[in-house]
Amino acid sequence: MQTIFSGIQPSGVITLGNYLGAMRQFVELQHDYNCYFCIVNQHAITVPQDPEQLRKNIRTLAALYLAVGLEPEKVTLFIQSEVPAHAKLGWIMQCTAYVGELERMTQYKDKARDRGEAIPGGLLAYPPLMAADILLYRTDFVPVGEDQKQHIELTRDLAERFNQRYGELFKIPDIRVPEFGARIMSLQDATRKMSKSDPNQNAFISMLDDESAIVKKIKRAQTDSDNSVHFDKANKPAISNLMTIYSACSGKTMEEIEALYKGKGYGAFKTDLAEVVVETLRPIQARYAELIDSPELDRVLDEGAEKAKRVADETLNKVEEAMGLSRVRAK
Repeated sequence: MQTIFSGIQPSGVITLGNYLGAMRQFVELQHDYNCYFCIVNQHAITVPQDPEQLRKNIRTLAALYLAVGLEPEKVTLFIQSEVPAHAKLGWIMQCTAYVGELERMTQYKDKARDRGEAIPGGLLAYPPLMAADILLYRTDFVPVGEDQKQHIELTRDLAERFNQRYGELFKIPDIRVPEFGARIMSLQDATRKMSKSDPNQNAFISMLDDESAIVKKIKRAQTDSDNSVHFDKANKPAISNLMTIYSACSGKTMEEIEALYKGKGYGAFKTDLAEVVVETLRPIQARYAELIDSPELDRVLDEGAEKAKRVADETLNKVEEAMGLSRVRAK
């Protein structure tokens, strides 16, 4: 059985885009793959975080992972900081990386822009830690979007460089941008991906938004100049994005949606879209409410950390032995 690793930062609310684009597909993948789902809280602190809000975000994300349908018996769900091997191998990968290749990372250049000398070192060291996350579990592939593809390429480079120096210790993960999952764009700017970090609260739908908030956000969502519900990403990106959400939540094809709203206009479409989204999130929110303060959630995270630690420590021990960091050779 092949191994999948995926990490999500607990740096803000999880959006409908996160769910439709990734988390819902994880529920299907868990049946056919050995899955590690990590709450990467050490990545989140590359920028300052409020401690209490970070704790809350970690727990919220863990509860949502389970609420969408992940089964603890089939996946390993854990918090990154509770498995020390991540930070240890992250340092080793940082020593394996070159400053030049880290400075070429597109996300680093974007986030460091206009910061002058006040660039957090963690922004530069982010990719080696991400490489460590992946390599600890002999990962076959990481389901990522195009924006993370460059980081996976660097992970492969670091693993190959390490293997050339110390022997074939790391499995080289495949770069695989999944074809499944809807790419959901901002409700206020259909040229940008829906993001939990968007300062405009109307640009995204949180998985925990109540019915009133969802209805308001969809009513305020950007549309195109005419009033026709027609899918055309090139010429009608805004309504096409809303139709993508409708299709992903309802299972209807674009052709079926176009036929359903022929001659009805955006008003009727948005009203129904809001209802479809509310009904999609309702059972997830109900299960989340059961989990968020329950001992069950803590048990799942404790067991996940123990399982992840056993696998990660085995990899780290082999790495440290190969590098001469251990006092004695492993027998």
